[in-house]
Amino acid sequence: MHYRSITDMNAAIVNNMYRLPRDLDLVVGVPRSGLLAANLFALIANVRMADLDSYLEGRVYSAGTTKTHSLRTVGAGPRKVLILDDSISTGSAMQTVRQRVQAAALGDEVIFAAVYGTARDHPQTDIVLEVVPQPRVFQWNFMHHVTLERACLDIDGVLCHDPAEHENEDAAAYLQFLTEARPLYAPTRPVGALVTSRLEKYRAQTEAWLAAIGVKYNELIMLDMTSTPAQAQPAACERFKAEHYRKRPFELFIGSGHAQARMIAQLSGKPVLCLETHRLIEPSAAAVLASLPSAFSLRQGGGALKRLARSVLGRGRYEALKEWRSVR
Repeated sequence: MHYRSITDMNAAIVNNMYRLPRDLDLVVGVPRSGLLAANLFALIANVRMADLDSYLEGRVYSAGTTKTHSLRTVGAGPRKVLILDDSISTGSAMQTVRQRVQAAALGDEVIFAAVYGTARDHPQTDIVLEVVPQPRVFQWNFMHHVTLERACLDIDGVLCHDPAEHENEDAAAYLQFLTEARPLYAPTRPVGALVTSRLEKYRAQTEAWLAAIGVKYNELIMLDMTSTPAQAQPAACERFKAEHYRKRPFELFIGSGHAQARMIAQLSGKPVLCLETHRLIEPSAAAVLASLPSAFSLRQGGGALKRLARSVLGRGRYEALKEWRSVR
């Protein structure tokens, strides 16, 4: 599993600016995710920006009073335009963009680019800034990605905000929290399993809240303890979540806090996406080895071996080895 955050995207753009012309007149974002990439690029390079429809209709975004005076003046004649998307895989979306630009016949010199691609060269783009193989998930699409169907999600801190201290300590306030918690991230695909340290006795309230906000899931796994959430030991909660993640054929756990995410990754021997830092936390080699006896299917065993290789080699060397093998 490969994950890239908005911070990573910004770094990929900055680190690859040298590969793009310095005299660009306009950057055009391909809706929707490409608008994020184009906005970052436009701010860094200080060039004008438009979305694809606006560009094809001859409109460009205003730049604001603090930038207008320093923007490059565009003279007569063809403009140099960068059309940018966040990623490319099959290339079908970019092919459609190319056809629309060609049909518009604006007479501009156009460069097509993607921040992330599955290979350095792609027939539908002129430039790929960074190679990120599949499977991959981005900060701006992880709650709409097919990976959710093969993932475990926590509830508090992920689907809703964490309860405040007074809500944990007061039974009436906690029950109100369970029914009125403010949603955070809203998955648009069914989730493999929800694994939460909420107590089993609150299943009815939790299921009602999930139904009210439209979350679909295959399993709801709750902590079967007599203590309240405030009294439960954090380590016990982490072991509970890690054990259920480890035993099931899921590829990803999505949690909130960094410390808990690190512990779940170590205990399960599987990767954890931490929403506090928006980093994918990989388990150590020892943790992966410890998980091998529980890899009861060929698919899980293969996944564990890949995680072991990433842990031993490091992500950079592991990806370089994969790329080297793919071109042999």
